[in-house]
Amino acid sequence: MRFFKYEGIGNDFIVIDGMKGDVSIDGALCKRMCDRNFGIGADGVLYVLPGQDGSDITMRIINSDGSEAIMCGNGIRCVAKYAYDNGLVKGTSFTVNTLRGNLGADVIVKDGKVDTVKIDMGAPMPEKDYTVIDIDGVKVKGRKVSMGNPHYVVFDQLDKGQIDRFGPILESHKEFPDRTNVEFVTVKDGKINIRVYERGAAWTLACGTGACATTTAAAMDGLVPFDVPVDVHLPGGWLKITVDGEFRRVLMEGPARYVFQGEYQGE
Repeated sequence: MRFFKYEGIGNDFIVIDGMKGDVSIDGALCKRMCDRNFGIGADGVLYVLPGQDGSDITMRIINSDGSEAIMCGNGIRCVAKYAYDNGLVKGTSFTVNTLRGNLGADVIVKDGKVDTVKIDMGAPMPEKDYTVIDIDGVKVKGRKVSMGNPHYVVFDQLDKGQIDRFGPILESHKEFPDRTNVEFVTVKDGKINIRVYERGAAWTLACGTGACATTTAAAMDGLVPFDVPVDVHLPGGWLKITVDGEFRRVLMEGPARYVFQGEYQGE
């Protein structure tokens, strides 16, 4: 099976081209391919498929544990770059069908190459009130925000040891029957810094939907402004996130990079 390796600020993916309709989604296979010791190694697998519901192309993402994700911000930027670079779409603006619906993509080209990709991530769905979870006597306060997939955004100033321990506990806490992505956040000088424990992928260098959810929560608390790009730093790099003041959409802009390609032989 031919595969392509891409990454978006350290969030790395295996891209499989199914535009000819000759591949099927296989969670167990994806789990084997994502294994960093016995497979190719990746945070997830991105399937590029023919467009649906009026879109130009379709994206489906399988996490490294074999489960399917509803949405992936870094992944959709990689899919957009792959589609543009390989002539699967016409022009620099097109739509990508996801389990969250059709999302708009714009590739920003400089010197003939894709420099960054901007995605309309759709409307955020934040909860008004905070949710407090007790972990061994420590009350962790966070805000639930959905970007199609669930997030729990924590602004509490926890130490590194607490963050390391609380990430996996919160991801699978009974408060989240379908598990959740967890963001541990600090805001300084109008810039956001995040560590993410990602649902289905554990600690990752980046999470695009997590950056969108976090910026939404931060804007609600007056920590950053609405309607202007905000710099969001994750371990793998920077994104620019703009949250519409009426919660109609969140715009995400950031890089996507081709790494290598190869042939997966399987067992």
